[in-house]
Amino acid sequence: MPSLRAAARNQYPVTLMKKFRLGSRKGYAAACVLTCTMHMPLHTYAQPAASKENAYPTRPIRVISGFPPGSSVDVLGRFMASRLSERLGQQLVIDNRPGASGTIGADIAARATPDGYTLFIMTASQIMSVPIFKKLPYEPVKSFTAISPIGAGPLMLVSNPSFAPKTVKELIDLAKTKPDAVTYSSAGNGSINHYVGAMFGNAIGSRMLHVPHKGGAPAFLAAMAGEVNLMFATLPLSLNQIRAGKVKAFGITALKRSALVPNVPPIADTLPGFEGTTWWGVVGPAGLPAPILKRLNTEMVGILKHPDSAQRLSAEGAEPLPMSPTEYQTFLQFELDKWTRVAREIGVRAD
Repeated sequence: MPSLRAAARNQYPVTLMKKFRLGSRKGYAAACVLTCTMHMPLHTYAQPAASKENAYPTRPIRVISGFPPGSSVDVLGRFMASRLSERLGQQLVIDNRPGASGTIGADIAARATPDGYTLFIMTASQIMSVPIFKKLPYEPVKSFTAISPIGAGPLMLVSNPSFAPKTVKELIDLAKTKPDAVTYSSAGNGSINHYVGAMFGNAIGSRMLHVPHKGGAPAFLAAMAGEVNLMFATLPLSLNQIRAGKVKAFGITALKRSALVPNVPPIADTLPGFEGTTWWGVVGPAGLPAPILKRLNTEMVGILKHPDSAQRLSAEGAEPLPMSPTEYQTFLQFELDKWTRVAREIGVRAD
């Protein structure tokens, strides 16, 4: 998969879409906070010079997560929150509001005062859930001020080690033989795991049974315990358990092998072109003042371009994806249009 950092440096969205395949029909790619323990070392970054318009922030900042502790949202959200705390000189206080694929937390964030003291960790799932939940109390793009993505990365198809199939081909044969008998978990209806599972079933011509959960961590635990057969899990959530042998990895949803798990083949080796990518980012309520938006974007982009950040995110299976607010806003609209089309074409629905 091409470097996302390199793609982000090019003119967006055309070049970024081509390089990252976010708009390809072949690989309907997809599409974090902060109470799980990561033990990330704190690093000192140069503090920007103060100015009148950048007196912000003068008090702690609330960061809303739409998912429970232990998810990839927590892992990457904790990373960004800790770095922003250092650069802004104020604590970022995490407020987990899980449920409905993150839409509960998103609604709270959308209704907040746009003063820079309430931020939201947005994921691909908040955009992908729109075609599923047709009557949301907020507009998925217009209700927010896009600040910057954090990063993006592929997913891993995993199961309990005792699940009989050993390869993607054996799994496909089983699913075709027994439609709806193979189950897969997700972080909720309309989540990235839901969509990629539906895409996989559509690609092999057989439906698998979707079992939604209230967040990625509970969904992953269900797959690890064998309560469901499979999960398309994010790498920050699954890497350690794969390495410990607690789950079996069938394949990765990137087109090439990952250096983090070199023994796991791409699913595309069996299903040509199959690809799935998720992303994480930070937004605020609509109407965020321009000086505050500029300050937050400048600090986030500075963090993401720091060599330590690339190393840290890479270790978690993600790549930095810095963008300007305008680029990110365009990206969100592109994602909304794309996943609305995908939901219609492959029949994704709430279960």
